[in-house]
Amino acid sequence: METGDAIRGPALPYGWYPRDRETMARALEAWTEGAEPIGAKAAICPHAGWTFSGRLAALAIASLGEADTIVVIGGHLAPGSPILCARERAFGTAAGELRADAALLKALDDELVDAGIPRPSPDLETDNSVEVLLPMIAVLRPNAGILWLRSPPRSAAKELGAALGRASIALGKKVACVGSTDLTHYGPAYGFTPAGLGEKAEKWVKGTNDKAFIDALLDMNGDAALALAARKGTACSAGAAAAAIGFALETGATEARLLAYSTSLEIRRDDSFVGYAAVAFL
Repeated sequence: METGDAIRGPALPYGWYPRDRETMARALEAWTEGAEPIGAKAAICPHAGWTFSGRLAALAIASLGEADTIVVIGGHLAPGSPILCARERAFGTAAGELRADAALLKALDDELVDAGIPRPSPDLETDNSVEVLLPMIAVLRPNAGILWLRSPPRSAAKELGAALGRASIALGKKVACVGSTDLTHYGPAYGFTPAGLGEKAEKWVKGTNDKAFIDALLDMNGDAALALAARKGTACSAGAAAAAIGFALETGATEARLLAYSTSLEIRRDDSFVGYAAVAFL
């Protein structure tokens, strides 16, 4: 099944990201100033509102090497959910329209079927894990095609990434992949307070829980990332991270680099907060 005729427009309410290209471009220029182009094959980036994690997401996307198509893999799915894909022909953003890569999607479908994994189901939901990154790509990489995927947090995520890598190689296309996930969601608002509240909690999230997940990413260990998220609540969309690692390994990445780490506490002090990381695979 190839992409359809429809254009998928923005669905998130105002406040997630700016609604005009000029404002977006100014923010992205400031966030990426001085960032070195490192030619990453894939990256992990957060997907909160731009106010909270936009700088890290921009650094992750700016780290990517030259690409005909950028695949954004989001999450927010249960382990038993199917892999999802937006099959519209284009994605409308306030910063311009991004075309879907129908050829890559078909090649991915075929690779997944060959691996015994069902083709992705249509993604009909509103979800920030992909949408919040599209305007950023429209400014930073306006000529790139797009593939919108979401992966559940299970072992099929690794094969999704590997199948995507094989599909890109078979087509002879320059493809980059972004795995979209936030880290620990801590505090009463999330029903998760194993280290209590206050300074002790902040140190535990940064130095123990988030660190464990980031270490798994830097080891390029998708299995460990999935297991940590399931057991320790270290990430909201670990399937996206595992898929990006699978793609990176399939396409020859040998090194992972932490570009930046922060939490929402740096923007707003609160008993409830979220961790964010930007990681590049080279």
